[in-house]
Amino acid sequence: MSLTKKILLAVVFFVRIFVIGGIGGVFLRDRVIPSLLASFPALSRMDMFQNITGNTTVIERTEQLIVREDDSVDAIVSQPSTAVVNIIASDSKASATTTFQTGKNQAGVLLTNDGVIVTYGNALSTVATLAKDVTYRVLLHDGSSHDATILAEDRLTNLTFFKIEGNNFQSISLANSDDSTPGKKLVAIGNASEAYQNRFSVGILSNRNKSFNLSGKTVASSEKWEGVFETDLANPESYLGGPAVNYRGEMVGIFGETVLDGKESYFLLPSNIVHDTLQSAIDGKLASRATLGAYYLTLTKVSSAENKVISRDRGAFIYSQSGKTGLAILTGSSAEKAGLRYGDIITSVDGTDVTLDNPLSVAIGRHSKGETVQLGVFRDGKDMNVSVQF
Repeated sequence: MSLTKKILLAVVFFVRIFVIGGIGGVFLRDRVIPSLLASFPALSRMDMFQNITGNTTVIERTEQLIVREDDSVDAIVSQPSTAVVNIIASDSKASATTTFQTGKNQAGVLLTNDGVIVTYGNALSTVATLAKDVTYRVLLHDGSSHDATILAEDRLTNLTFFKIEGNNFQSISLANSDDSTPGKKLVAIGNASEAYQNRFSVGILSNRNKSFNLSGKTVASSEKWEGVFETDLANPESYLGGPAVNYRGEMVGIFGETVLDGKESYFLLPSNIVHDTLQSAIDGKLASRATLGAYYLTLTKVSSAENKVISRDRGAFIYSQSGKTGLAILTGSSAEKAGLRYGDIITSVDGTDVTLDNPLSVAIGRHSKGETVQLGVFRDGKDMNVSVQF
């Protein structure tokens, strides 16, 4: 073989090596090394890889975390469910084994470690009408049973507080309900079976209904709380008197109900109301809440737009469907004595505006019997002050 041919073969050989090596180098740089650096981040700090990492995008590894919903709910309710109780009414003159028909018991919630319990309304009151002597017993999560007495009943919020003797009970934590917004997930806890057994349901807080009044009428009452949470939970009647908790296990509200136009309506009374009413119950102040004695419509931008006669979009419009003062103002009430009448719009209570966030019944409920307040009233196109003594 001639020298020229040998040189030509050597050149071809090195060209092939160079081409194949170049392609391999590009593949290593763009494909292999980035994956290697993603798996072993410490390599990227070595000098030999600095230029490569500066010119390539490192593919990061991601992992998918799967949370089992049933397990997470179980963890959420593990603590608050121990504070849910079953309240049972019976006739103290009947035999020890005799109780009233099923349905005359209801869930409640332990609020304090020394045995203060709250429930909504007094669903057991129908039992009280059947017997002169009614006793109450409370079944707890640990299987124990305790005699209970009524500590206080609140006409404004429809909350009833019971007391059992003892200490170190498992009480529930209360959320700041002002921070609860529609769309948040909730877990409802109920207990109204014949034997102690909690039941649960998951839903969302669907609405803050600021104009919902507990009067059960088409008009609001100055003696009933206004402003509740609404949920999308199925079978809410199964949770009456029990709590709804957020995903931190804190009580957002207590389940209540009222009958409106012949239909039962269920809602949550926010936890901040429960907290404030509890303190008043402990202080013995619930029986001395002020009462005004008026029916009204809470004015909003919508209601004002719908009724051209109403010239304000906030305040409490004293109202009856008949258009008569006698049906809008209770006889002998503080409102009647102060000269309030049908068509008046109460705009403020002691200088604080009446709004959706401060409705009339709530503003009145902060005062006590015997106090005198100044009501801002809009009447016949003029603003005026009216003095009212409760």
